[in-house]
Amino acid sequence: MPPIPLQRTLAITSLLYAASLWGLMWYPYRLLNEAGVGGIASSFITYVLPLLAIGWLHGRELHRARDRWIWLLALGLAAGWTNLAYVLAVLQGEVVRVLLLFFLSPLWTVLFARILLREKLNRMGVMVMVLALGGAMVMLWQPDGGLPLPTNRAEWLALSAGVMFAFSNVISRYLVSVTEGAKSVSIWAGVAMLTLTGLWLYPGELDFIEHAGWHIWLLLGGVGLAIGSMTYAVQYGLARVPANQAIVIFLFELVVAAVAAYFLSMERMGLQEWVGAIMIIAASLFSGHMEENKAKVKPHV
Repeated sequence: MPPIPLQRTLAITSLLYAASLWGLMWYPYRLLNEAGVGGIASSFITYVLPLLAIGWLHGRELHRARDRWIWLLALGLAAGWTNLAYVLAVLQGEVVRVLLLFFLSPLWTVLFARILLREKLNRMGVMVMVLALGGAMVMLWQPDGGLPLPTNRAEWLALSAGVMFAFSNVISRYLVSVTEGAKSVSIWAGVAMLTLTGLWLYPGELDFIEHAGWHIWLLLGGVGLAIGSMTYAVQYGLARVPANQAIVIFLFELVVAAVAAYFLSMERMGLQEWVGAIMIIAASLFSGHMEENKAKVKPHV
């Protein structure tokens, strides 16, 4: 097993990898949507692929964690809604604004982490949170001074996804004795269950199958592979990084998505957005000093 400092470095690197990839993932989902593959159908396929391809490898781990099935179910459903709502939001709304509402999640993380993990922020932690949220507010603030509240369906989806994102991250951190593989399978299964319900309500989402070319299936397979790797990376990182720190690291996704939106969909970032992005990056750099030293995770036994 790697020494503790190396483990922590690998954990933070894993979270940054996942955040960066998620900051780009909206684009292939948009390409799929333009090709006739709706958000529910594409989410179902891209999460079922890793579930079927490698989920069976973690059967024994799931069996050992069977006494924690309620929490694993909660993890799956929370993460399932996070991922489905995120995909639908970026398909229907402006990428940067959707992500800004999504990344109000540090507020919810502080609440959930205080209840389940007994994590307490120190003075530096409060400053980091203010800096991170201040960056998001700067990027989101409107010239008329209006509050950054959801104004359409996509933005409400983004906000709800952020709440569930925080909840799923804290649950994952709470289940310290459950392996990353078992938690990953729970997440894939959670998305599959919710999207199956969505496909039952909107069966027309599967009409693309009749005319889909090989390039569509290749893109779906590539996204599924990326989803599998990101899920492992997130679970590895969350097992070794406090939830309050992890949520700030995840804010890096916002910067990646904003830059990608500029080049891929011509969504421009002005001075206001860049100032906010710099604040978020700065918060990520200081996020390693957010907790009181005496704060410990309460294991689930």
